[in-house]
Amino acid sequence: MSEGFNPIELMLNASPVVQLVFLILIITSVVSWIIIVQRWLVLSAARKGVFSFEQRFWSGMDLGQLYKEGTQMQQDSLQIVGMENIFRAGFKEFMRLRQQAVDKEAVMEGAQRAMRVAYSREEEKLEKHLPILATIGSVSVYVGLFGTVIGIMNTFLAIASQAQASILVLAPGIAEALLATAIGLFAAIPAVVAYNRYSATLDHVTSSYITFSDEFSSILHRQIHST
Repeated sequence: MSEGFNPIELMLNASPVVQLVFLILIITSVVSWIIIVQRWLVLSAARKGVFSFEQRFWSGMDLGQLYKEGTQMQQDSLQIVGMENIFRAGFKEFMRLRQQAVDKEAVMEGAQRAMRVAYSREEEKLEKHLPILATIGSVSVYVGLFGTVIGIMNTFLAIASQAQASILVLAPGIAEALLATAIGLFAAIPAVVAYNRYSATLDHVTSSYITFSDEFSSILHRQIHST
């Protein structure tokens, strides 16, 4: 950064339209970082939840006992996420229909339907706010470019109003134009990187949910047809 360069002062002295561009970009950048941190917490918890629950599920523990453990966790105000919610929804519906002496195929259909509903809810939780990140990533660059165009236009107007152009006339408009570009990139790049990263994590986690649902359905199918 060169001596005497003050971006805050430059923003305050910019034209009203460019100031509005700066304000929009700063707000979108703040919103973007809030979403990035919040989604990181949610997706990290979901990924850890997959690993933790799979270990418990495939440890050979009785399914009824596993369900009771989850119920106890809820009573202790501990959060149950992702895969365990799918398991609990399917197992609860399976046991409810089975106790009603419903046809075996109807029992399986009910359990699978309950798991699909639970899966959709979990997927919706994981996807929440990601479209906003994608929008910020794609739009911020163009908003910054708009500010750049306005800054350059102001520079040409300043030149036109002077009998002789000098660096003192050119510098303010060029500086605010370049600053608009820089802030636009600052808002866009983290949003794009985070969106791509989180989308890959989301695909991995939801794929684990689908695989588990299929495997759990097979276990329930064997269980109900063995009695």
